[in-house]
Amino acid sequence: MEDQELQQWIEQISLASFGRPFVHKARFNRRLRSTGGRYFTKSHDIEISWMQWETFGRDEIEKIIKHELCHYHLHILKRGYQHKDHDFKTLLAQVGGTRFCRSLPRSPQKQAFKYRLECVNCKTEYFRKRKMDVRKYACGNCKGKLKSYTLDLQPPS
Repeated sequence: MEDQELQQWIEQISLASFGRPFVHKARFNRRLRSTGGRYFTKSHDIEISWMQWETFGRDEIEKIIKHELCHYHLHILKRGYQHKDHDFKTLLAQVGGTRFCRSLPRSPQKQAFKYRLECVNCKTEYFRKRKMDVRKYACGNCKGKLKSYTLDLQPPS
């Protein structure tokens, strides 16, 4: 689906579900991952997550579009358009939109940890994603000094 098709689809949903036209711009955003869509209060534009479209398809996107159109129409009518507002919750229930989008599946990570810390005294190991200054920290078990090692990020050949 292209942005132009999305634009037409949102215009149709707006007229059918809300009885009001959508006269601003709609587009896909390929970088949206933690949210299904966005409504911009200054420009009145709507962005929809391309990842949601690819992963869950037409039915889920229609619910997300209705959610964003609730923000759009209520904001234009100068009524409560935020998630916490009663007007928003009521209209969302009437049109059958979704309050929250579905979570995208996580991509498998090659290796979660880059650093291994080891206590010099009791040999307790700690794994970290970020480098840390071992001079500022001590072992949680025995209060001994820590030594830092970088884990090999390349898989063995």
